[in-house]
Amino acid sequence: MSLGKAVRQALREAAEPEKAAMMQAYMKSAMPFLGVQAAPRRAALRRVFADNRIPSAPEWRRAVLELWREAEYREERYAAIELTGYHHYREFQTLYTVPMYEEMIVTGAWWDLVDELATHRVGGLLTAFPDSMRPLMLEWAHDGDLWKRRTAILCQNRFKERTDTALLYACIEPSLSDNDFFARKAIGWALREYAKVSPDEVVRYVQAKGISGLSRREALRNLPVT
Repeated sequence: MSLGKAVRQALREAAEPEKAAMMQAYMKSAMPFLGVQAAPRRAALRRVFADNRIPSAPEWRRAVLELWREAEYREERYAAIELTGYHHYREFQTLYTVPMYEEMIVTGAWWDLVDELATHRVGGLLTAFPDSMRPLMLEWAHDGDLWKRRTAILCQNRFKERTDTALLYACIEPSLSDNDFFARKAIGWALREYAKVSPDEVVRYVQAKGISGLSRREALRNLPVT
């Protein structure tokens, strides 16, 4: 049995169909759900991935994109994302994965699919290959695609003290005038994460830039500032 077939079978076995409509409505997804909750989904996928090892990086990328492109249910796209992060394939996280992640971000075009890729996969590549990824994130920050801009903003969310402040601000500023909810939410979330290690700097930046509304509330949510 192919990996794709094994994934689809495991997801269907773990599904609770009565929950599918509710999950789809909550996510505002045009793609239907099977009704697989996160914990049983991850457990089922771990078993499938352990039993269907992929020997090379090109084959792994092909398997990910096959799952992604052929998905009929949302959980199948979640499975593709899980496969990108499966621990046996850490060494496959190279610059060759960038086109794969870019396709998934642009075609996924929703927070439940994009944010995991932004904060874990693209962020990981930025850590490993800063000389290549830093200019790419600056390019994405100016892209016409909202989800590439959101990725550029969020890619350092797990960096804490390692945050490249100049890069963070350079990725935020092209979207400061964007009225889209997901752009504003991303700005606030990224600043809130950075505020965990540099609260005074985030307050200074928010005040200096005149950030207001949703982004400001998100950025300062955990700080004693009004």
